Amino acid sequence: MTMTSRRSGEPGRPASAGGPAGTGQGTRIRLTNVTKDFGHATPAVDDVSLTVEPGEFMTLLGPSGSGKTTTLNLIAGFETLTAGEISLDGADVGHVPPHRRNLGMLFQNYALFPHMTVAQNVAYPLRERRMDRRTIAARVADVLALVQLTGRDGDHPAQLSGGQQQRVALARAIVFEPRALLLDEPLGALDRNLRSALQGEIRRIHREVGSTFVFVTHDQEEAMTLSDRVALFDNGHIEQVGTPQQLYTEPETLFTARFLGDSNVFELGSGGVGDQAGWDGERWAVDPDTIAKHPGVTERAAIVVRPEDVGVVRQRADLPAGANAVAATVRDVEYLGSYRTLLLALGTPRVPGRARVSAIQGDYAIGDDLVAWWRPRAQRVVAA
Repeated sequence: MTMTSRRSGEPGRPASAGGPAGTGQGTRIRLTNVTKDFGHATPAVDDVSLTVEPGEFMTLLGPSGSGKTTTLNLIAGFETLTAGEISLDGADVGHVPPHRRNLGMLFQNYALFPHMTVAQNVAYPLRERRMDRRTIAARVADVLALVQLTGRDGDHPAQLSGGQQQRVALARAIVFEPRALLLDEPLGALDRNLRSALQGEIRRIHREVGSTFVFVTHDQEEAMTLSDRVALFDNGHIEQVGTPQQLYTEPETLFTARFLGDSNVFELGSGGVGDQAGWDGERWAVDPDTIAKHPGVTERAAIVVRPEDVGVVRQRADLPAGANAVAATVRDVEYLGSYRTLLLALGTPRVPGRARVSAIQGDYAIGDDLVAWWRPRAQRVVAA
C-alpha cells in the first residue's frame, strides 16, 4: 500500500461488469477450497474459493453466522485453517502468523489507546517496526491528512467524536503500508448519517491509496455503495460473487434475490423451465436470457421481479401487449416522496408483493383490486 494517488485518469471502479480494472497496486488474495470447522453440525466456512484482485474493493456480505467474519479472520491469520489454502500474491500464508502477513485491520471497536494522543496512536505500528523518528513523523502527517484529521495530532481519543475516532483507527491501519486492508464491520457502531459520511470517506481513501480492501458487512446498502465486487455468504459458503449491479439484476438463486433488495417471488416448484412458466393458473412468457445459469434451476425454480419493474392497471384490457400479469389486491400504500410503494397480495395464494409507482400516478387505496404486470425480460428465473 502506498500513500500516493492513483494515476491520472485511472478508474476507481471496475472497467467492466467482469471485474476490477486493476491498478498494479495492492495484493492478490486467493482462497482455494478453504474450510474452517469448529466442531459444530456444519463448518463455519465450507469449501470457499475466492480471488480478490489487486486494488479491488471486495465486500464479504451475508447474515449473521454466514461465515463472512470467519473468512476474514482466516485471511488475517486470527483463525487457523481446517483445510484449503490462502495465498497472498501467490505465496501460501495458511500457516504464517498474523504479524508476518503484513495486513492492516480495522474493527467496529476502534481499539485506540486512551492514554495516547492521535499522533501516538497512529504512529504505534511504525514504532513497533522500529522506524526512525523522521520517517514516523512524515508518515503520520501524511496519513492524518489523508483521513482529514490534520491539526488533531495532540488530541486524545476522548476528545474526538465516534467518527473521528474511527478515522484515527483507519489511519493507524494503513500508516505502515500493509499489503491489504481488512475491515470487519467498521461502521456498525455509528448512526446512519455518520455511517453514510464515512462510507464516502472509505471510498475516497480506497481510490487514493489504490490498495486491496476486503470489507465485511451484513448491510446490503453498504455493500452496494462501497464495493467493486461482492461475495454473498450463506451457511458457510459463497452463494454468488459479482458486481453490485450483477447481484441485483442477475441473481442466480432465490437467496441472492431476497437478500439484495425487495423482490416479487413466484415459486414454480420442480422441473425445468421452458419458453413458458405456470403459476396459479397464469401462463407467463419466459425469455431464455433471463434464466440464471445455475444448476439448481433445473431442480427447483422461481421467478423474481423487482418492484420497480412492476406496473399496475385496473383492468386486464389495459395491459400492454406481451406483458406477464397476475391479479393483485392492495394491502397498503407507502408514501416515499417521489414515489409510492404498493404492498400487494398476488394471485389466489395472496403472495406478498410490491410495485413502485410515481407519486402522481393514480389514487390507490387499501382493498383495490388491480392487475400487476411486467415485461418478460424484466423477470429473472433463479434456483429456488
